[in-house]
Order: sequence, then C-alpha cells, then structure tokens
Amino acid sequence: MQRWIAIALLLATTVGAHLAVTITKSPVSLPFARRINATSIQNLLKIDQARAKALKTRTKAQRGSNKVSASAAAFGIPATNQAVDYILNVGVGDPPTEFDLLVDTGSSNTWVGAGKQFTVTDTTLITNDLVEVIYGSGFVLGKSPPPPPTVDKTIHVRQGQEVFDQITLAPGFVISNQSIGVAIEDAGFDGVDGIIGIGPTDLTCATLFPDTSDCPATVTDNAFAQGLIESSLVGISFEPTTELETTNGEISFGGVDTSKFTGDITFVPLTTSAPANEFVGIDQTITYGAAGTPILPSTSGITDTGTTLLLIATDAITAYQNVTGAVPDNNTGLLRLTPAQFANLESLFFTIGDTTFEFTPNAQAWPRALNTAIGGTTDFVYLIVGDLGSNLGEGIDFIDGMTFLERFYTVFDSANNQFGIATTPFTQATTN
Repeated sequence: MQRWIAIALLLATTVGAHLAVTITKSPVSLPFARRINATSIQNLLKIDQARAKALKTRTKAQRGSNKVSASAAAFGIPATNQAVDYILNVGVGDPPTEFDLLVDTGSSNTWVGAGKQFTVTDTTLITNDLVEVIYGSGFVLGKSPPPPPTVDKTIHVRQGQEVFDQITLAPGFVISNQSIGVAIEDAGFDGVDGIIGIGPTDLTCATLFPDTSDCPATVTDNAFAQGLIESSLVGISFEPTTELETTNGEISFGGVDTSKFTGDITFVPLTTSAPANEFVGIDQTITYGAAGTPILPSTSGITDTGTTLLLIATDAITAYQNVTGAVPDNNTGLLRLTPAQFANLESLFFTIGDTTFEFTPNAQAWPRALNTAIGGTTDFVYLIVGDLGSNLGEGIDFIDGMTFLERFYTVFDSANNQFGIATTPFTQATTN
C-alpha cells in the first residue's frame, strides 16, 4: 500500500532496511515565493489549531497504486507562500485557466473555483459525483445534488461538481484525466482559488458522493502513472525570509534538487501510530538546550505544508515556556520573549530516526521585520513554536509546519513509505 512521503534524490545510502531511491535525471527547478496574507496572518495560531483538530478527526481509507515508465523526467514547479500557505500556479483545461492553488501535504484532493471561476473546455469531463472535503480553516466542498450525467459541456459546471480535466504544472508537464472538484463554498481561502492536494492517496477516499467507494488518484499519482515523472517523489525546498513577498523556494515532482541540501539525508519510515500514519507522519523527540531538557518525548506527529507554525502538544508547550520564560501575547496569539530573554534562548534539538537536527534560536523566532504584520510590536520577539491545542497521547502530538520546514529540505516518496530530511544552508541562518 503506497504512501506519499519524503525521500532524497540521488543518494545511494539508506537508514535501516528502508530503500534509497536513485533518479538519473535532474528535476526542472522553478521558483516559488512567500507572501503575507493580511486577512488571516493575525490569526495564525487559531487557524493552525483548527487545522490540527480537523486532521485528527479525518477518517482513514485505503489507497491504490500506479505504475510508470522508467524513461520519465522530473519536474520542479513554482509555488507561492502566503505565510499561511504556499501557492502553486496551475493551469486547468485547454486552453488552460490559471488558478493559484494552496500546496497541501495534509490533503489529497485537488479543487478550484474558490476565487476564479472554473471554465469548461474540450478536455473537461463532467461526472455525476460531488466532492466534499472539510479543512481546518472552514472550507466545505459539495453541498448540493449533482447534475445529471448528460449535462452539456458548453454550460457552466455547477460548483461542488467533480470533473476530470487536464492540469498544466509547467511547460511540457501536463497531467491528463485529473479528478478535480469545482467549489461550492470557499470560506477561509482569501486570495487563492483552491487547493492542490499532494498528500497520501488514502485521503481522497470517501470524499465523493454518491460514489463513496472511489479513491481518486492524486496529482502525484497521475503524473507517475502517465510517465511524466520517473518516481512518485516530491522534493520541497523552503527558505526563511523577512520580506512580505519574495522568491524563496522550490517544489519538484519526480525528484529533488541536490544543490538545495547539505550533508546526508536521514530516512525514517512513516509512523505506525494513528491518526498520524494517515498523513506524512513520523516519530520524533524534542529537547532544549545544551542540558538536553526534555520538551517532547518520543511520539508521533506529522510534517505539513498546510500548517504555518511548529505546533507541539500542550504538555510540551508548558515545558517549553518553563525553560524559555516565554509568555502568551494577547495581540498575536503567539508566545513572546523580550529581546533580553531572546538573547539567552537556546536551540531545540529534534531527533528523527538516528539523527538529531538543531533548530536554532533564530529559527524559533518569527521574522522580527514582520512583527507588525501579525499584529505585534518591535518591543518583543515572537516565537513560531505554538500550542497544538491538545495534550500528549492523541496520535498527532506535533505538527512540523512551514516555519520548521524552511530550515530543512524534505522529500516525499510513496513507493518506499519513508520520509527524508536534510540540513540546508539556511538551517543555521540568522535571517530572522
């Protein structure tokens, strides 16, 4: 049973019994940028906590598998980070209508129409199903009866409808017959047109009705099955930035850019603990400082591009506050330190598999140049380590969100059921 997880490209070593994957062709590297979403940025913690709650309650389903020719290439795709999400520009149909879609490893359906209206073209195939996906930020897709299967394609597809259409991610990288939902409701997604879900295929199961037995293939599944990529790998490179909008990363389908990471890649299997095992779930331990003060015991959680902050269980946040002196800030919802306290802040250490990764004091800080963007002031240093909203023992005890991922390189492989992480030139950066 395949899973969508991260792995490094062009490596010949493994951890334990888990396989490494070697890709002989380099991916096409295209940029993405980070943007601040002014309408939601001051509610970062609440949005992330709502998402965490939704992820925990999502039901588990079975996934299928796909095969592909070994002659395929890897493609890198541009995306944009709004500080809440990274956004990918995607063309749908022929001629394509361009949509700005949130890149989400915590979901797997692709849908459009939250902002820009979907347009039927000659490549559009209308089905008799609706799509329903509930996200932590409040979006519900599909709440009306489906149209008859004989609907004329010259008319507008009603929102909430599942269609099959082609998706253009880059010149020459066109995925055909992709299941897409056309939105009926779009609460919580200001300034974007929908979501491109690149999580495990299981998450698409039971999202269609009346055909609840189907599990639509993800974009990654179809690209692999159609021979567009050599393997079902996705590599993600983020970089920290202090600007409201700037090019700062890369996402690659079918491989990774080896120039984006340093040293070796640590591979770990997906966690077996539910419900983290439904997502890109791993086990990790967190300690603080040179003394190795325990913060988070060895437990399961997920890595997630759809979460902004680094969230840890309430018990762990209490331990973190005790050793750092951080206090909640009423204006931003984040923890804060005075500059004097921040000067004494020590690193967090994440043990993933057999490797320990340092998360520096600078990495724990929200970019100080952007304090006012989140409703803060220049008097404090705000921290990106936040309360998950639940105690240890619920199966998802942490979420390594984008502010964590910006300091590392991660890649995801559905064939070998493992996650890979490596340091980058920005792991020790003092950007913030």
